[in-house]
Amino acid sequence: MNESKKLKISFRTLKMFIFCCVDIAIIFASYILGYIIEKNVIDGTTILFILSVTILHILVFSLFGGYKIVTDEFSLTDAIRFSVLIMGENIIAALANHFVPNVTSLNVLIFAFILTFQIILIVASRTVQRAVRFYTINSKNNITTIVIGSGSCAAIAYNEAHKNVEFNNHIVCFVDDDKQKIGKKYFGLPIYGPIENIHQYIEKYSAKEVIIAISNIDKVGLKRIINILKNEDVKVKRMPILSEQQDPTKPELMKIKEVSLAELLGREQITFDTKQIADWLKDKRVLLTGAGGSIGSELARQLYTFGVKQLVMFDIYENAIYNIQMELTRKIKADNSSMELITLIGSTYNEFRVEELFEKYRPEVVFHAAAYKHVPLMEDSPVEAIRTNCLGTWNVAKMADKYNVEKMVLVSTDKAVRPTNTMGATKAFAEMIIRYWNEQSIVTKYSAVRFGNVLGSNGSVIPLFKDQIKEGGPVTVTHPDIIRFFMTIPEAVSLILQSGAFADGGEIFILDMGQPVKIVTLAENVIKQCGYRPYKDIDIVFTGLRPGEKLFEELLLDVTKNKKTSNSKIYIEEPHKILPMDEKIEYISKVFNMTNNDEIKDCLRTVVTSYTNYQEFNAKVVEERSK
Repeated sequence: MNESKKLKISFRTLKMFIFCCVDIAIIFASYILGYIIEKNVIDGTTILFILSVTILHILVFSLFGGYKIVTDEFSLTDAIRFSVLIMGENIIAALANHFVPNVTSLNVLIFAFILTFQIILIVASRTVQRAVRFYTINSKNNITTIVIGSGSCAAIAYNEAHKNVEFNNHIVCFVDDDKQKIGKKYFGLPIYGPIENIHQYIEKYSAKEVIIAISNIDKVGLKRIINILKNEDVKVKRMPILSEQQDPTKPELMKIKEVSLAELLGREQITFDTKQIADWLKDKRVLLTGAGGSIGSELARQLYTFGVKQLVMFDIYENAIYNIQMELTRKIKADNSSMELITLIGSTYNEFRVEELFEKYRPEVVFHAAAYKHVPLMEDSPVEAIRTNCLGTWNVAKMADKYNVEKMVLVSTDKAVRPTNTMGATKAFAEMIIRYWNEQSIVTKYSAVRFGNVLGSNGSVIPLFKDQIKEGGPVTVTHPDIIRFFMTIPEAVSLILQSGAFADGGEIFILDMGQPVKIVTLAENVIKQCGYRPYKDIDIVFTGLRPGEKLFEELLLDVTKNKKTSNSKIYIEEPHKILPMDEKIEYISKVFNMTNNDEIKDCLRTVVTSYTNYQEFNAKVVEERSK
C-alpha cells in the first residue's frame, strides 16, 4: 500500500474518532441538561444510564454507516437519516428510563428537549465542513453564473459548481422553457423563462457565464441554445448531452465541460464509416510522414485505434514526433497491443533516406502529411516550400510506385485552389504530382484530400488568440471581412482515412464544410470562452492582410458537378488534364537553388498556371462582391 493511501485511511479513521467523541459529548450534555432541568440531581445510577444510551448511539450509528458519511457532501437525505436514527435511539432510551429501576424518570417534554438538542448538534457537526466550504467558495471573487435547465442535470451542475474547487461559479438563477417551472424556485433560486429571453437575465445579473444543463437535450437542441447565446458576452459551459451520457444515473460521470469552438461556430460533427476504414487498415503496414504535426499526430492515434500492424512515423522535427511516440508507447503498453511502432527522423526531400524507409519497411499504405503550411513564412522562403512540398511529395510518390504500395494519400489544402501564395501553389503542384503518378503506376492508387483550416492545429489562429488574451490583448485579426472554412482535427483525420478507403486512384477529395466563418467572429468567441468581453476587456485590432493571404479561401465545391461519394459530405473534384510532371520536376530541381524569391515564384507559375498575385486576386474578389 502506497503512502497516499495510508494517509487517506489514517485521516478517515481520525475523522471517525473525532465524530465519535463529538457524539459522546453531545449525548452526555443533552441528558445531563435534561436531568438538571427535571430534578437538579445526578447520581451514579443516572451516569451509568447515560453511558449506556451513549454506547447504544455509537453502536447504532456504526451499524447504519453513520460514521462513513463524506461530510463535505452531507445532504438533506443524510440529515433525515440521522434524525430517524436519533429518534429511534431516544425511544429505546425513554422506554428503558421508564422500566429500569433506580433511574429517575424523565417526562415527555424533557425527552423532546433532549431529542431536539441531539438532532440539531449532531447534524450541525456534520454540516460544518460543508458550510465552511460553501462560505469559502462564495466569499471568493465568484463568477456570476446562470444555469439553463432546472431538472436533475441542473442539480448536478449546481452541486458540481459548489463543491468543486476548480470552479468559481456563483449561480444566481435558473432558466427553463417548462411553463410549469417558470416562476418557482430551485435550490432557493428563481426559475425564469423561456430560454429565448435569457438576454434580459444575463443583463439583470451581469452574468459572466452560462451553464447548459438539460439531461435529455440532443445536438439540435444544444445548437439552438448556443445560437441564442452566440451574441451574448458570456462564457458558455455545458453538461454532457443525451448522446454523450454513458450512465446518467452516476453523477460522477456527469461533469461540467467547456463548450467547444466547433459548437460555438455551429459546426456539425460529420460522421464516417468507421467499419469501412477498419476493414481497409487492419493489419496493414503504414508509413506516415509529418507524424509530429497536428494532423500527423492525430492520424497516428487513429491509425493505432484501427489496428494497423506496423506504423512507421517519419518527421524532420524531433520534439513533436517524440511526444506522439511517447503517447502511443504508453497506449501500446497499457493495451498490451501487438502493433509495431517505429519512429524515425528525416526529410522527405532526401530521396536516399525516403527510399531507405520503403526498402526496409515495405509499407502497404502511405499517408503523406509532411509539408510546410504557414502562408507568410513560405512567402519569404519559397525555395524551402518547393523543396518539401513539391520535391518531397515527388520522392514519396515515386517510392510508393517503386515498392508497390497499395495506396498513397496526400494531405492537401483549400489554398491549392486558384493559389495566391507560394504555399498554396506548392500544394497544387503536389496534387498534380499525385495525379501524374496515379497514371504512371500499375499497382499504387494515389489520391489527395483537400480541406480548410483546422481548429486548434499548430500554426492556427486559435493558439495565437489565446496567447494574446493571456497577455491582456489586443487580439489581432488581419481584416474585418476575412473568412475561412473550419473543421476539427479529428474530423480532418477521419476525412483523410475515409477518403483513403474510398480511393480508387487519381481522386481529389473535397469536404462539404458548410458555411465559412469570419475570423473576427472566431476571435470574439475565443475571447468569450476565456471569460472576457470582446472590445471591453480584450480589444480586437485589424493589422492588414499578410503576404499571400486571401480574403476568401475557396474549396470550389459544386454539388451539381462534383462527384458524390457514399458519404454525403465528401465529393470528388472533376478530373483535370494530367501533365508530364517528370520534366517539370527536373526543371524545378535544377533552378530552385539558383534563383531569388521572385524568380522561383515565376518558375512555379510556369507549372501551376492558376497561381496569381494575392493583391490582384483580393481586389478582384472585392470588386465582384460589391456589385
